[in-house]
Amino acid sequence: MKRFQVKKVAVLGAGVMGAQIAAHLVNVKVPVVLFDLPAKEGAKNGIVTRAIDNLKKLKPSPLGVAADADLIGQANYEEHLEQLRGCDLIIEAIAERMDWKLDLYKKIAPFVAEHAIVASNTSGLSITKLSEGLPEAIKPRFCGIHFFNPPRYMTLVELINTPTTEPKILDHLEAFVTSGLGKGVVRAKDTPNFVANRIGIAGMLATMKEVENFGLTYDVVDDLTGKRLGRASSGTFRTADVVGLDTMAHVIKTLQDNLNEQTDPFYGSFGMPPVLAKLIELGHLGQKAKAGFFKKVGRDILRFDLDSGEYVTAGEKADEVYGRMLKRPAAERLKLLRNAEGPQGQFLWAILRNSFHYAAVHLATIAETARDVDQAMRWGFGMQQGPFELWQEAGWLDVAKMVQEDIDAGKALCKAPLPDWVFKGPVAEAGGVHTAQGSWNPSKGVFEARRSLPVYERQHFPELLLGEAGPKFETAGTTIAEDDSLRTWTLDGQVLIASIKTKMHAISPEVCEGLMAAIDLAEQEYQGLVVWSGDEPFSAGADLQAMLPAFMAVGVAAIEDAEGFMQQVMLRLRYANVPVVSAVRGLALGGGCELAVHSARRVLHMESYVGLVEVGVGLVPGAGGLTYIARRAAENAETSTGKDLLPFLTEGFTAAAMAKVGTSAIESRQLGYVLHSDLIVPHKDELLFVAINEAKALFAGGYRAPHKRLFPVAGRDGKATILGSLVNMRDGGFISQHDFHIASLIANVVTGGDVEPGTLVSEEYLMALERQAFCALIVHPKTQERILGMLNTGKPVRN
Repeated sequence: MKRFQVKKVAVLGAGVMGAQIAAHLVNVKVPVVLFDLPAKEGAKNGIVTRAIDNLKKLKPSPLGVAADADLIGQANYEEHLEQLRGCDLIIEAIAERMDWKLDLYKKIAPFVAEHAIVASNTSGLSITKLSEGLPEAIKPRFCGIHFFNPPRYMTLVELINTPTTEPKILDHLEAFVTSGLGKGVVRAKDTPNFVANRIGIAGMLATMKEVENFGLTYDVVDDLTGKRLGRASSGTFRTADVVGLDTMAHVIKTLQDNLNEQTDPFYGSFGMPPVLAKLIELGHLGQKAKAGFFKKVGRDILRFDLDSGEYVTAGEKADEVYGRMLKRPAAERLKLLRNAEGPQGQFLWAILRNSFHYAAVHLATIAETARDVDQAMRWGFGMQQGPFELWQEAGWLDVAKMVQEDIDAGKALCKAPLPDWVFKGPVAEAGGVHTAQGSWNPSKGVFEARRSLPVYERQHFPELLLGEAGPKFETAGTTIAEDDSLRTWTLDGQVLIASIKTKMHAISPEVCEGLMAAIDLAEQEYQGLVVWSGDEPFSAGADLQAMLPAFMAVGVAAIEDAEGFMQQVMLRLRYANVPVVSAVRGLALGGGCELAVHSARRVLHMESYVGLVEVGVGLVPGAGGLTYIARRAAENAETSTGKDLLPFLTEGFTAAAMAKVGTSAIESRQLGYVLHSDLIVPHKDELLFVAINEAKALFAGGYRAPHKRLFPVAGRDGKATILGSLVNMRDGGFISQHDFHIASLIANVVTGGDVEPGTLVSEEYLMALERQAFCALIVHPKTQERILGMLNTGKPVRN
């Protein structure tokens, strides 16, 4: 079968979602053109231009690098429809008006290529009704593609077919969205608001109703329904503010307009909450309007009070007794909450009961399987577990009986009983909806396995739901060596994998010893070594806590030995006779960054955040990070006719001295920690697959380690120039005296110290300077204040 290629995408509609979808396409190197109406005044592309300019200002950034916004093509429907002929995928993302969408489809239809897929990013309108406005030739290539906001960060994309959509179209699109965009796909039925918003918004409405019932405040509710409950840290009302209260109101209206008491027995709960109506009336639409359920005034957070119509001081926390309850095992937790006497506990049980009730009643009509519901809630609403997972973990039949008892007693949102399949047959016998055979499909009455599209062969360890069967990275493959710090193993007998096991994957002396042994073994018996862990982060850096006992007992000599050993490991990685590939996901800070930059190649997930951050604890990078900066400056300067190294050194020095961390793998490349020869992977679960293949390709290409070379440094002149800038910053009050001291030591290392400009030095020479600086700082009282502050509070101390 021919591979469907997406060489170019058109996004129709430069609103909040359309512009951010275009931004994410740029992130993953897909050429994109963004359309909108011609502006009534000024340049015809004015609407699109303003939308693209706004992308550069948004936080969190929808772009890997803000400047890449300029890579988005600009077009309008009056002048540029011909450009659609060159697009393989057209995503419509205009306002949620059926008539507007149908009118646009008539306008673009003559310009759609014969092979192109057309997809609507509607959040809830009927895909089938939308398809009726298309020519017969396009209908088989039309479907729904619902991204979640913000599209760069939210994993979920729902795909929705119509009765006329060709099955292969959804297969092609699922492969592209998964591997090309890095998303998790759920196929939803064409019902109002699809899967995630149907369950999630109904849940938020039910939560608001229960908030009124139990008389709780929004700040307390968010404290209860955030991380404590295994959900997004923003809780319920802060999440609503982020989504946008007008957007939420639209989704509620979709439910109201397209459902009734016959099609949804919970319909009575879908009324517009009075507080939401009031906030919208006031124009307080959430984060984008700088006011919603919450409002920030200076450093203070205020919450809206419906009775007074004013904002009042927020910050009240939940009763800690319920915090302790929520830490108990699932079965015990739910029973404690159900029997709780206080309003906060009763509220928690009510919203969980309502979520179980709603999901069970509607499963057959909105989704193929229970897996789709749980994945949608994980990926679209930031839950650690979907409703069926939690129900199953807590004891399927026990929870089912508690829910049904509440329904019978009139405590639930409606009188609809739980479906028969909950109590009888395969689900009851299996103790839940997720099994080794698959997840429950109520329409077919079977446990259905996952779709086996070729794209999923790239995921060695896909994200599993509770109860599902599948390989787990902790035990998969063949273990070669393992202790509490590191597991060395192989999947295929050809490439060795080293997985760090310490907390935050910190690099301890034991991790260093394990990596040394792994390199030795890889050189003897394997094609390469991949450093990868199945969970985040890649590594938060050197394990300072592990060094402290030796420091207290022996003094600074113990630290010098430990740093020296880490430096040896980094050089061993760099000069190994087989390729070492670091597969980076999440944070790669300090020693984690140093491990990555000394590898032969880096393969990074798009959401990787790389940097040398030791300044935050009053230290300098001590495991080769500064040596790397100096060496890369010399290598980059080789292409210049000038002899001055300083221009090539400035960015690296600044990044280390200011503890800059890339906010994406793309920005980490700009900082110099990622090279253009390195690979950036959109999907986190494909990282290991790509890294293993990269190691094999390097080996097959006859990989040899680089020669050890001397290289020039900027010397005392370069150091003096940097120090001059630092003096100005200190005297201007921009940095403290201790910051100045640390930055001066960094400058000394990256310029090679007190030597002539252009002096040739070795990596070992610069690493000796690193150790001297590191050891001088670790005995400094102000550095010790910073270290203890970080260890005790997790926050940097400024002194």
